[in-house]
Amino acid sequence: MFPKISGGDWLVVEDGFDPARANFWETVLTVGNGYQGTRASLEEGHKGELPATYLNGVYDHHDSTVIDQVNVPGWIGLRLRVEGHILDVKTCEVLEHRRILDLQTGFLHRDTLFRDGEGRETRVTSLRFASLADRHLCGFRLSVTAENHSARITVESALDAERYNLDRLPAWSEKPVLHPEVVWQKWARSRHLAVQGASVDAEAAYIEVRTLDTGISIGTGTVLALPEGARFLGGARDYERVAQVAEIEARRGMPHVFEKFAAIATSRDMPAGDIPRDVRDRLDAARRRGMTACLAESAAAWRAKWDACDCLVVGDPQASLAARFSIYHLLIAANEEDPRANIGAKSLSGEGYKGHVFWDTEIFLLPFFIFTQPETARALLTYRYHTLPGALENARANGFEGAQYAWESADTGRETTPKWTADGQNRIWTGEEEIHVTACVAYGILSYVTATGDRQFLRDYGAEILYQTSRYWASRLEWNAAEAQFELTGVIGPDEFHEHVDNNTFTNRLAQWHLEQAVAVFEGLAAEGRPEHEALLERLELTREEVARWGGIAGRIYLPAISGDGLIEQFEGYFGLEDVPITEWDQNRMPRYPAGHDHFSLNGTMLLKQPDVVMLTYLLPDAYPDAVKAANYAFYEKRTLHKSSLSPAVHAIMGIEVGDRATAELYFQRSAFVDLRDNQGNTCDGMHIASAGGTWQILVCGFGGFRVRGGRMTFRPWLPEGWDALRFRLKWRGMDLAVTVARDECRFLLTAPPGTIETIEVRDRAHGLAAGEEVVVRL
Repeated sequence: MFPKISGGDWLVVEDGFDPARANFWETVLTVGNGYQGTRASLEEGHKGELPATYLNGVYDHHDSTVIDQVNVPGWIGLRLRVEGHILDVKTCEVLEHRRILDLQTGFLHRDTLFRDGEGRETRVTSLRFASLADRHLCGFRLSVTAENHSARITVESALDAERYNLDRLPAWSEKPVLHPEVVWQKWARSRHLAVQGASVDAEAAYIEVRTLDTGISIGTGTVLALPEGARFLGGARDYERVAQVAEIEARRGMPHVFEKFAAIATSRDMPAGDIPRDVRDRLDAARRRGMTACLAESAAAWRAKWDACDCLVVGDPQASLAARFSIYHLLIAANEEDPRANIGAKSLSGEGYKGHVFWDTEIFLLPFFIFTQPETARALLTYRYHTLPGALENARANGFEGAQYAWESADTGRETTPKWTADGQNRIWTGEEEIHVTACVAYGILSYVTATGDRQFLRDYGAEILYQTSRYWASRLEWNAAEAQFELTGVIGPDEFHEHVDNNTFTNRLAQWHLEQAVAVFEGLAAEGRPEHEALLERLELTREEVARWGGIAGRIYLPAISGDGLIEQFEGYFGLEDVPITEWDQNRMPRYPAGHDHFSLNGTMLLKQPDVVMLTYLLPDAYPDAVKAANYAFYEKRTLHKSSLSPAVHAIMGIEVGDRATAELYFQRSAFVDLRDNQGNTCDGMHIASAGGTWQILVCGFGGFRVRGGRMTFRPWLPEGWDALRFRLKWRGMDLAVTVARDECRFLLTAPPGTIETIEVRDRAHGLAAGEEVVVRL
């Protein structure tokens, strides 16, 4: 009746129901497929839950502070009543409760035993999925068993459009500890949906809504298959809710299986399509195939994904679980079929950051997709092309030329960063000042092209982005006549503790790199002499003289000198700030804020949220000598508070590179388990999806030692004690490379057309890989 569950290092397990942890489990057990993501609320619901389904790319503003990723109608609702008594975690005694997310198949399994007020014990077992074979389809199989009684059981299968988004919090002088039943009720909510139509009968339930500001129509339909002996009682319709109601005379000890399919379609997917018909056709097709076949199709699609991207730590099952957990959430966050959508900072698993897209995509998420799912990487970058008009508008609004990518982006690419924190207490300056995101977009484009050889993408999309963003930098950089140099003043680097700073090294260096690369791309495409490039230059009115000017500007951008001991100052004046030591750590060995300080009061200190300079040496591995990397790692590591989940991954990789391996292992633990162990206490808001991408990079680029240097794959691996081997796969220019790193050797197997030979470097020595022949390199 239910598929077999995979082995232990594929499973995320919730044992017992704890109201204080319920929202945490809703996030980590999310089911999704890149088109949709549904938090793991219980089918019957409970007070204190935060139920949500999100559709990638569906945003709305209306009455919210800034634009939201919309919480769309919920499809999972299924309430059970035994002789009129509801089965839920608040009304009944929960004798047993266990849920298992099988990462290998994407299935969420549940087993709960309730005892109601009359002493009746009823077991509910379910399997929930979001199909990876048909991204518009989801559903579950649910079995109800009257363990010690026979009784009339009523089933109510609902579609619920009473959905809101979290918007504002009260301003507390001291934040209270809130009971889990009311924590979400403290938020002011924003409304984004209006019901356009609904229907329900014995065959199906359907509800259609429209977003109030962006005008996107969303249709959701469900069908409920009844077990033998059950009968349909009728349909119920409220203002924003429809439900099918059925009942069965349950016999003691006998499981009764209900199956619910849901299908979702939007006008965003099919602008001129018939949404109700599309939903109905998908449901009819699913019903004809049957639940077992639909589950098998989805599981097969998952197997194909895992074949390309699994990462296994031999000898450490917990590390393997953390790796696979990260990869699972990366896979359900992105949709290679939709080039107009990207990945929000909390993926499709929660409301944090309102579903907005950050630089996280290019720097922390894209490497995983480039080297395992290049078609998805292409779609994520094409989103940046489709939001280029918004970037052009951002630059114009700020008085600059070209295209300035938003610090927080949604559907249009226009700047969507809120001006104030949710409680209105503190001003947020990142939308105005954290401008390095524009260079990070360029970094993502060129990383993708280098790894895939996709010159067509560069010609069709990438070049235009690079040229328009170069115009932005040429306009934004300020000429200091006295020093005869270009500068960037009033900015914020990745370290957001320091606002309104001048000449942030990370930002200046990436702006310089960006201009240099744009010149190189121009020269390469111009040399090809293809008509489409000439047409682009004509459309943009871009001349060789303008491009040459970019190169001249790049050569005169101010960068701090490397000191005699190898240090690079993070920004002008940083070395003169108060050097406040870190003296306390929490139970997860994460640094605590110094007494009397918080995020918004560290501008005058040397303490960092995350390390700009260390990250720069990671992103540009050939630009800095090893001694400089080591000196800056040692200096900045002891001043970093890691109040961004992005920070530990960079420290882990660079710790391995510079030889601080014990500390690197600690940072791996922080990154890999940030959500599995909720070590920042806010996983209830959604996944730290950039940390998931960072965890993959630690494993592959840190312990696996993989980097692209000089346009070639290189490896400098190192394994911690207790790890027997590390296995992962990479895609490179249309080829597949299986890598096994052991303590004393590396094994490489290239899958490519016969006769192909690819050269790699292992610890600075070149090795040729012939297609189909395993190569063993002794370490």
